[in-house]
Amino acid sequence: MLEVEIVRFGLVGVVNTIFGYGLFVALQLTLGSFIQYTIVQAISNLIAIVQAYWLQRWLVFRHHGNWWAGLVKFASVYVGAFFFSLAMVAILVEGFRVSVILAGGITVILQAFGTYGANKWFTFRSGNGTGRSTASGPDEPTTPDSATSGPSARIGFTQPREAVA
Repeated sequence: MLEVEIVRFGLVGVVNTIFGYGLFVALQLTLGSFIQYTIVQAISNLIAIVQAYWLQRWLVFRHHGNWWAGLVKFASVYVGAFFFSLAMVAILVEGFRVSVILAGGITVILQAFGTYGANKWFTFRSGNGTGRSTASGPDEPTTPDSATSGPSARIGFTQPREAVA
């Protein structure tokens, strides 16, 4: 089950979400009376981005490309997600009178969908247009023989070999 990328993303996403939202709540409860919630949100997002990059790179996408280039791409995805988050929380709090903590929770759920797609097709993409990482993990065949010996073959899905003329 953990060989499937989307399952790993879901599990890591749960950890990331609990960590990021937990950090946001803890900072809001401890610092919220001293500083504006958008600053609390910025601090918690920055810390959560570094933690999320490490886990997604290592566990989800099993990426072996350039660490710094990946971090720059990952950070750019989360800069966009951050501005979305700031706008969404402000809209929910100021426009719809939702509590700050509930607004943060709603925003986290919406961000999960957008960041998965952006990371799969932009951050951890191998350059071959498939959206797969450069890793040779169990869900990504890397050799011509993998059609008959990879994970697909273990569950009975193989592609026929082309006849050599």
